[in-house]
Amino acid sequence: MSTKRALITGITGQDGSYLTEFLLAKGYEVHGLVRRASTFNRGRIEHLFKDIAKDAPNLQLHYGDLADSNSLIRVLAIAKPDEIYNLAAQSHVGVSFDMPEYTGDVTGIGTTRLLEALRTSGLPSRFYQASSSELYGKVITTPQNEDTPFYPRSPYGCAKAYAYYLTRNYRESYGMFAVNGILFNHESPRRGENFVTRKITLSIANILAGKQECLYLGNLEAKRDWGYAKEFVEGMWMMLQQPQPDDYVLATGKAVTVREFLELALECAGIPFEHNGSGKDETYRDARSGKVIVRVDARYERPAEVDYLVGDASKARKILGWQPKTPLAELVKIMVQADLAVAGVQR
Repeated sequence: MSTKRALITGITGQDGSYLTEFLLAKGYEVHGLVRRASTFNRGRIEHLFKDIAKDAPNLQLHYGDLADSNSLIRVLAIAKPDEIYNLAAQSHVGVSFDMPEYTGDVTGIGTTRLLEALRTSGLPSRFYQASSSELYGKVITTPQNEDTPFYPRSPYGCAKAYAYYLTRNYRESYGMFAVNGILFNHESPRRGENFVTRKITLSIANILAGKQECLYLGNLEAKRDWGYAKEFVEGMWMMLQQPQPDDYVLATGKAVTVREFLELALECAGIPFEHNGSGKDETYRDARSGKVIVRVDARYERPAEVDYLVGDASKARKILGWQPKTPLAELVKIMVQADLAVAGVQR
């Protein structure tokens, strides 16, 4: 049996790094698309190169960009993948309000470029599109499943909606094995530092290390369905192993507020806290020193908020056999301990 090949866009991100580890463990030859940058941006996957034999590499990186069709055509011709995982995007919701055109070009039109490059190549690759719970936005029904109407509330959500429908269109128009994974929030120690969960755990570690004075947050009442990224990438792979292509929600089915995540993180870090005020005047103090360590800051509120997302992954459980395993409290502990170690805080 020949070695299966996979192409991962966004390989240097949280999901890309975990998916690469997962596929390498299954014996895949993995090709990754990376953008050229003036600074080193491969920290999440650098450790994987240590176990790769120089004469028979099973992990190869290629320069390319979802904004550049020619680079996509070239990489497809080189990699000839059996499976494609399109994880690349401008993926930060808040940033998408500041950069709506760029977000639409990379996150939305970029998917068009990749699907069209695949179609014209004639390769029989199976295609996974990273969709998002941000598609639901101002939710119509709760919990949200594959049949829930979309109501995106950000340029990022709108771009993801375009990519979602385009993936379905290529599946139905050209008979391509193309699926959407509608993944609810999934976190880990590899989460980007500007995402709220990692911002919380990293800031708490830096405060304890004396490297930061205070953590500033926006809407503490926003509710999200948070799972462990390491488990979610396995669900991506499962979708491409099915006899027929289809779209699936991956979620834990439990939603908690940003406030609850924050308080779990403070407890995991061993910080006794006092909560004071409400709304824009809310603060959290270290009960030992009386020092304010968390403040609400209106600058982090978005023009249009998404208040409540919680997913129904019953279809994925039934057909894929996928289900989340790590409770939120354990996930928070994993993230806090990892950031404490990075900050040099002994616990």
